[in-house]
Amino acid sequence: MKTDKNTIIGFVLLGILFIAFFWYNNKMAKGVMEQDQARKDSIAKVEAAKITPEMKEKAIQDSIRRDSTDNVIKAGNFTGVTNGTEKIDTVENEFLKIAFTNKGGRIQTVTLKKYSSYDSSLVVLGTKDDKLGYNINTGNNTSALTSDLFFNLTGIQKNTDGSQTVIYTLSDSAGKSIEHHFTISPNSYMIDWNVKLNGANTLLNNSSLNILWHTTTTQHEKNAEYERGQMSNICFLENKEFDYIMTKTEHTFEKQTNWMSVVQQFFNTTLIADNNFNSGKVVWEKNTSDSSKVLAKVDANFQIKLQEASSVAVPLKMYFGPNDYQILKKQAPEMDRIVNFGRDMYSFVRPINQYIIMPVFNFFAKFIGNYGWVILLLTLFIRLITAPLTYSSYLSSAKMKLLKPELDTLKKKLGENDKQAFAMEQMKLFKEAGVNPLGGCIPALLQIPIFFALYSFFNSNISLRGESFLWAKDLASYDDIISWGSNIWLIGNHLSLFTITAVVTSFFSSIYNMSSAPTQDNPALKYMPYIFPFVLFFVFNRMPAALTWYYTVSNIITLALQLIIQKYIIDHDKILAKIEAKRKAPKKTSKWQERYTQMLENQKKLQEMKNKTKNK
Repeated sequence: MKTDKNTIIGFVLLGILFIAFFWYNNKMAKGVMEQDQARKDSIAKVEAAKITPEMKEKAIQDSIRRDSTDNVIKAGNFTGVTNGTEKIDTVENEFLKIAFTNKGGRIQTVTLKKYSSYDSSLVVLGTKDDKLGYNINTGNNTSALTSDLFFNLTGIQKNTDGSQTVIYTLSDSAGKSIEHHFTISPNSYMIDWNVKLNGANTLLNNSSLNILWHTTTTQHEKNAEYERGQMSNICFLENKEFDYIMTKTEHTFEKQTNWMSVVQQFFNTTLIADNNFNSGKVVWEKNTSDSSKVLAKVDANFQIKLQEASSVAVPLKMYFGPNDYQILKKQAPEMDRIVNFGRDMYSFVRPINQYIIMPVFNFFAKFIGNYGWVILLLTLFIRLITAPLTYSSYLSSAKMKLLKPELDTLKKKLGENDKQAFAMEQMKLFKEAGVNPLGGCIPALLQIPIFFALYSFFNSNISLRGESFLWAKDLASYDDIISWGSNIWLIGNHLSLFTITAVVTSFFSSIYNMSSAPTQDNPALKYMPYIFPFVLFFVFNRMPAALTWYYTVSNIITLALQLIIQKYIIDHDKILAKIEAKRKAPKKTSKWQERYTQMLENQKKLQEMKNKTKNK
């Protein structure tokens, strides 16, 4: 026992040293980077001091003249469209506040009126630096991006169905024109965008509309690192099949693509082509700075092959809104798959979420206002439907607890070296008591798909966002009771209380299970049940409070069931009497048991022969 304790203490100290080493190494690396940056800034200041005001003014004037000349050339027959004053016009419906700009005749930013960001301000999708436009021929051997040209706002009209239409126009001296029609319907996150080209055969090359989209995603959740690294991705529907990229930085669209979405944890911006994009490419760059609110920058280009005609219309749509499963189902084919209920190797849990967990969760949410209690009822439901599978295993576990004293006595009697004999006697005892030694694996196996399903569900369920329960202010994020400035390796910058309750209840469950197992000589097996809850702490500390609250409740239910079965369902005297009766009865063994017993006996004889040879 002393050796075992010393071994465990050694491993713990080694782990502490590793954590301290990585923390110190990370701190030193940051210090070196800061010193290097300070040196570069100092050099830059010295170089900047050498530049006189006259030199600066001359450089500015030269730049203005060059830009003015370039703009005139770019404008071609579209006189005056490259120089202008940007003007913002705002249109609203019940869900959105949309800022339109005449520069590019496009949507600049969209404010979601029903959702708040982590700093209590309303969620805004898009930035002032975003661009969305396409190349046009402005004259002989000259071209320009529409996002750089100043359109005229023709008007904002209200339609009989309650929708509003914003119209931007651009005309040249030769009679060619471009119109952008944006239609905003009531109670909708979708905006129709119709592009009308008069003189398309000369405005476009090879009747192809080449769309360029640059957009930036910014932080809206409490943990920017988690939102950026774990939950942000690019989704799309290519060749009628849903796909996405998260670890890759780019994707080439070689087949017809219906839509592409820039996705954050709970919101997305999606560009949809009613008649599909014929080809394209997206480059996605995540921001690496933890201090910045910028999550990622996206540059995408798409090609739409149009019919050869003088006048053409291109129907497009843009979605600015929440990653809400029920809403996305109605927008475009397969858009509901943006909500990550299980993908790739975990795609087997998506049907569990779609057809079991989500309907049950929504059912309870209709009658109960607090989502913490909804999760508790969901946990009870899950344990209820899995009860027929887990009851027999809990019963076997309780019986093993009853048999533990006899197993420990049997082990002392046979000695520590005669493991084959102990295995034979243990199997015989389990058979006499009606115990399945592998029965305890069933709850563990059931927990795997359920855990992955709930992990996906709680990370993606926007209805949990901003919902408080007990001390947790947001069930969709971690419930930090203590936080500090810098990140600590494996832990982060906070301590989650529901994580602690999940770890503690898991620890008690492990202690109970160990009390029913025979004494182990192997330190690894002996202490593994205690190490597992310790590992859970590092896994759970950044998880949503909804998940750690579920795990806490599930552990409490498991402990309660085991105690109830042990104290009130199992008749100890009856089991012991049954064992004695089976011991006295004539033994009938199956062919499988005979073969297994023979195998153990052969192994025992072989071990004895090896020991004799070794002694000689």
